[in-house]
Amino acid sequence: DLGIKVVVKMPPEASVVKQKQIVEDLISSGVKGIAISPLDADNQIAWLDKIAKKVPLITHDSDAPKAKRLCYIGMDNYKAGRMCGELVKEALPDGGAVMLFIGRLEQDNSKHRRQGVIDELLGRPVPESHDKISYDPVDEIIKGEKYEILDTLTDQGKSEVAKQKAADAINAFPQMKAMVGLFEYNPPACYQALKQAGKLGQIQLVGFDENDVTLQGIKDGTVTGTIVQNPYEYGYQSVKILKDILEGKQVQDFIDILPRKITKENVDAYWADLKARKTGN
Repeated sequence: DLGIKVVVKMPPEASVVKQKQIVEDLISSGVKGIAISPLDADNQIAWLDKIAKKVPLITHDSDAPKAKRLCYIGMDNYKAGRMCGELVKEALPDGGAVMLFIGRLEQDNSKHRRQGVIDELLGRPVPESHDKISYDPVDEIIKGEKYEILDTLTDQGKSEVAKQKAADAINAFPQMKAMVGLFEYNPPACYQALKQAGKLGQIQLVGFDENDVTLQGIKDGTVTGTIVQNPYEYGYQSVKILKDILEGKQVQDFIDILPRKITKENVDAYWADLKARKTGN
């Protein structure tokens, strides 16, 4: 309804090199604006600034706040991480050992999401701003009064690696009480590993995003809950904001698309709405 031609491109894997090639090909083809989810924001700043000199540049889903992008569209991933931590606390009210699973930690949304979970479980105060967030080291056990973060296992965006790492964690950490999957495919990978090990319901599972396996697990009671985004709104607002910029209108620095907590109480209504959006009904 905006009268804009939209081209959607996604790297076949989480590769900065391939992402760069896709964007530069689009620039060469004559696109008038770019909305991007940077894969390695801290190391892409100079390149993103070059793109921003050629066409209007905004970020969505994951931000690059140090780059000369005009707007970020997405949720507050630190806040969403803390919401995920709240689900873990519901699953383990008496505390316990928790393992985190995520694709990669180079991108802005990953780092914020992971730290939000950790800070919530350890009862830390909410920082005044994102630049005040302190990041715990990876590959170290992080201990609080009730909860213990065993590790953060990455898979570089490969679901088969995610499943194997989940299976390995089940075997290597008998004290593990909960698994937290922070990318869309992580909860299903953990689910399959738990099912094969006969541990569904014994080790709690908390997720992110709206994979069908995750939602069905919530319905069945084998997944505590998940934190969902609104990718439809990310896409729509990205096109709308780029159109506004091209028309010379002022835009906000941050368009906050709020995350939602999905549990057994609201999963049916949410899933029905999701299916309706996907079918256009």
